[in-house]
Amino acid sequence: MTMKTKSRTGMMAAMITGALLAALPTGANAQKTVERTYGAPNSPIASLAFVPANANILFVSGTTPSPVDPAKPEELGDTKAQTLSILTKMKASLEAKGFSMGDIVKMTVFLVGVPSNGGKMDSAGMNEVFRTFFGTAEQPNKPTRSTIQVAALGRPTMYVEIEAIAAKMP
Repeated sequence: MTMKTKSRTGMMAAMITGALLAALPTGANAQKTVERTYGAPNSPIASLAFVPANANILFVSGTTPSPVDPAKPEELGDTKAQTLSILTKMKASLEAKGFSMGDIVKMTVFLVGVPSNGGKMDSAGMNEVFRTFFGTAEQPNKPTRSTIQVAALGRPTMYVEIEAIAAKMP
């Protein structure tokens, strides 16, 4: 390799390195917050969430309800009671890792159809509880969310399972 070739190779490497470094989020062009976009103001969810590359991300596995009475493990309550149990457990799990419910950017809710609703999922009952955790004066953030009716979950009386992704800036 000639001196001229080495020089060109070195210049090319320096230019590529400089371009890559310029693309990294620093100073003025670094995203400082997780951004949420809200469609309808009364919707319980965000339509978009943008998470910057340098955010801390926490994945919350599918969470299921605890029994209303520990002595009766099959009695989990209705959709509202199960949603309250799950979101309360999720809140404690997030807080143990330094996150909050306001840091949730994506949720997936699995609902089983209930007899009291003609075999359809009770999304109204779930949303009633959901609205007490998200979009409130104390916690104004809302996550993006998908809600899916499924045929069954792990136990015959289980109507709700929720998984989530939380993100916050360091």
